[in-house]
Amino acid sequence: MPDVADLDEFVKKYEILKSEIAKVIVGQEKVVDTILLSIFSGGHSLLVGVPGLAKTLMVNTISQSLGLDFSRVQFTPDLMPSDIIGSEILDENRSFKFLKGPVFTNILLADEINRTPPKTQAALLEAMQEKAVTVGGKNYLLSNPYFVLATQNPIEQEGTYPLPEAQLDRFMFEVNLKYPSFQEEVDVVKATTQNKEVKVEALFNATEIIQLQKLIRKMPIADNVIEYAVNLVSKTRPNTEKSSDFINTYVDWGAGPRASQNLVLAAKTHAATRGKYSPDIEDVQAVALAILRHRVVRNYKAEAENISIEQVINKLL
Repeated sequence: MPDVADLDEFVKKYEILKSEIAKVIVGQEKVVDTILLSIFSGGHSLLVGVPGLAKTLMVNTISQSLGLDFSRVQFTPDLMPSDIIGSEILDENRSFKFLKGPVFTNILLADEINRTPPKTQAALLEAMQEKAVTVGGKNYLLSNPYFVLATQNPIEQEGTYPLPEAQLDRFMFEVNLKYPSFQEEVDVVKATTQNKEVKVEALFNATEIIQLQKLIRKMPIADNVIEYAVNLVSKTRPNTEKSSDFINTYVDWGAGPRASQNLVLAAKTHAATRGKYSPDIEDVQAVALAILRHRVVRNYKAEAENISIEQVINKLL
C-alpha cells in the first residue's frame, strides 16, 4: 500500500524536521508543532505573543527547513494594500506592468497584523481565502503551497485595529507563545551571544508538501470522530439545543462550521505526525483549544468573573 509507506516515511522525516528546527529554536516545542500542523493541513496561523519570543526567527527557520520561500511584512498604520499585493507600474516602453508584492511567496509572515487599517487587512483576507489577488481587473494566482503566519502583540493595544471575527475565522489556529523557562532562556543566551552559525537543512520542497497535504486529506476517519468534532463545535453556540447553562451564561457567540472542518483536518494531520493511519477522538481533543480559542467570543459576565476562553473550551472537552 503506497499511501501507508508514504505516511511511514513522513513520520520519520517529521521527527528529523523537528530536530532541524530545534538547532535554532530553543524550547517552544508545542508552538513549533502547531505551526507545522497548520502547514501540513494547508491552513493559516495567528501567533500571539509579546515581543522578543523569536516569532520571526521561528517562522524563517521553519520555512528554510521546509524548502519554501519566505517573506516578511511589518504591518503599520500607513501600510496600503498595494504595499503587500503589488501594483501596476509604467515601464520604459510606456506600458503597464504588474510588480508583484511580498504576498507572492510560500510563507508570508504578517508581523503585527492588527496594526494596519481594515482596508489592508481585507486585501490580505482575499489572498488567504482565495489564494489569489485581483489588481486592475486581472486575477493573479499565488504560489502553492501558500500560508499566512500572522503575529499579534497582546500588550500594546493603542492605535491598533482589532481583527474582525470574519478574518479571525480564516486562521486555522491561534497559537499563544509563552515566556521560555529559566533553563531555556539560559540556553538561548548561550547560543546567541557567541560566533556560532547554525545551518538549517531543507528536508522538504513545495511539491512534496502539496503531495503530503493530499495524502493527509485521503486519510480515512470514522463517523463517530467526525460527529464528535461537529458536536464539540455545536456545544460552543449559546442558546441552541446542544448548549449547556455554562455556555449560555458566559458565551456571546460560538464557532461556525469552518471550525468543524478545521478540527477534522487538523486531527488527521495530528494523527499522521504520530504514525497513526486514522485519527481518533484524542486527536480532535489535542487540536481543539488552538482551533476554537479565537472563534468563541466570551461575554461581559465571563470577563467580569475572570473566566478565560481556555476554561470555557476545556469545560466542553
